[in-house]
Amino acid sequence: MANAPAEETRPLRSDARRNRQRILDAARVLFAEHGLDVSMEEIAGRAGVGVGTAYRRFANRDALIDALFEDRMLELVDAAERALAEPDPWTGLESFLHRSAELQAADRGLKEVLICDLGSMDRVRRIRERILPLAEQIAERAIAAGRVRDDLAPLDMPMLSLMLGQVVDFSRDVDPELWRRYLALLLDGLRAPGEPRPPLPRSPLTAGQLDAALATPPRRGC
Repeated sequence: MANAPAEETRPLRSDARRNRQRILDAARVLFAEHGLDVSMEEIAGRAGVGVGTAYRRFANRDALIDALFEDRMLELVDAAERALAEPDPWTGLESFLHRSAELQAADRGLKEVLICDLGSMDRVRRIRERILPLAEQIAERAIAAGRVRDDLAPLDMPMLSLMLGQVVDFSRDVDPELWRRYLALLLDGLRAPGEPRPPLPRSPLTAGQLDAALATPPRRGC
């Protein structure tokens, strides 16, 4: 007979529910600040519970990530669906890329979930698989409407999101809002010829900020 999973299917006692929520809350903060490269021991310590309690509620870190990031990934699905409902295809594309970068800027863990091998994280994987076809539809609408350069391909969309995520991660500690400048530059590169180009938001990094960003070791929680 198979062992019962760490996340029990039967209702939890009130103290077990409180511990589970404390673990989720602690993991949410730690993953957002540091990415996925956080141990169960660190999460348990932040939650104020024993590591054994953490493993009783979640069999391993993947199970915890799967439970925690389901809602965050659904926010990206919602952003894509809103973009497709937008009457103007360019506005839809712009709003989706903006929201994607905004969510990644607020949560380092989400940025890593979008690019990691998800292993046994079935819930998050299923949601991620929903995002790609939606993003392709966003690009296809803009292409068909002549609002973007005619050599844009729908499968460019995940790479554009990845590029913005890298800017977010690189500049997080020196200028957390710098991604807005590079999103504007990216959008300028997507515009159809003759479309107006608004002024760039924010200033580039100073030489000192660039040195500081380059000196920060890259993080990858995959």
